[in-house]
Amino acid sequence: MSEPKIDAAKLATLNSNAISQPLVKHIYTADPSAHVFNGKIYIYPSHDIDAGEAFDDLGSHFDMQDYHVFSMESPESEVVDHGVALSVADVPWAQKQMWAPDANEKDGKYYLYFPAKDYEGIFRIGVAVSDSPTGPFKPQPEAIKNSFSIDPCAFKDDDGSYYLYFGGIWGGQLQRWRTGTFNAEQPESPYAFLPEDNEPALCAKVARLRDDLLEFDEVPRDVVIVDENGKPLLQGDTSRRFFEAPWLHKYNGKYYFSYSTGDTHLICYAIGDNPYGPFTYAGVILNPVVGWTTHHSICEFNGEWYLFYHDSILSEGITHLRNIKMTKLEYDENGFIKTLNPYGEVTP
Repeated sequence: MSEPKIDAAKLATLNSNAISQPLVKHIYTADPSAHVFNGKIYIYPSHDIDAGEAFDDLGSHFDMQDYHVFSMESPESEVVDHGVALSVADVPWAQKQMWAPDANEKDGKYYLYFPAKDYEGIFRIGVAVSDSPTGPFKPQPEAIKNSFSIDPCAFKDDDGSYYLYFGGIWGGQLQRWRTGTFNAEQPESPYAFLPEDNEPALCAKVARLRDDLLEFDEVPRDVVIVDENGKPLLQGDTSRRFFEAPWLHKYNGKYYFSYSTGDTHLICYAIGDNPYGPFTYAGVILNPVVGWTTHHSICEFNGEWYLFYHDSILSEGITHLRNIKMTKLEYDENGFIKTLNPYGEVTP
């Protein structure tokens, strides 16, 4: 089946009320992971293409094949496209679907973390290394041992430790790993293998990275999100529970774990006292955008905080043809993030 485009009049209204405009218009980009290296903003998004795949709930239409790196001297400056930094053809173990990546730096080396399906159709996470934040990146010959699912986020803590967060349900396959091994049964719906609504929701995963940043230094563990009473969020709590797109940042000594709720189209966050959590649910960062997916990152530049995200404005609402955006993020006096409405009072 195909997706209908948004009515032109509605699209014009949404766009005129939008809190930001696309950063990149010459290609489709999504899932922006932003970092500041050497005083400059670098963005590591996925690269959407129209591969002609049928639209389905398991993401077959997201058939991305390479990554571009973008840079900005400041939030107000021109965006520079540094070209292809890594292609699926360069990765020996990867067959297809190079979804949302992230990157980080250590000792002058830059590490690009990316998911892709291997030749058995299983999502793994790989890492590629470069001497430059813009690449090109040279991939390791194998995926990270014991990695699975999608959406890596590479976080550096103040003590110099690095952690990799990852995971996504439905097409991201996290639900297939509930027993510790991959369930290869062919599901008839995205709800296959998920917990019941009254059971604890599936969690993102986190593992501290080895000193060389190429492998896990421990067995991945659950990133538990709890409610105001300290109880883990339930699978049926779809407006708050984790779906995909984990991200971690630190603000005033607290750890902020943010994520997408997927089928309810929110970017939410929870706050904890350490990189492992548990994290207490704290609210919504971004209300729904044009397009089905929502995916983000958060970074600081010169004392100001920014949210990087995407919508499907450029493609008139086509879910798998997206464009990255950025806007300023604000905290209140208690450290809570103020909710953003991407199109003011207008809703998609």
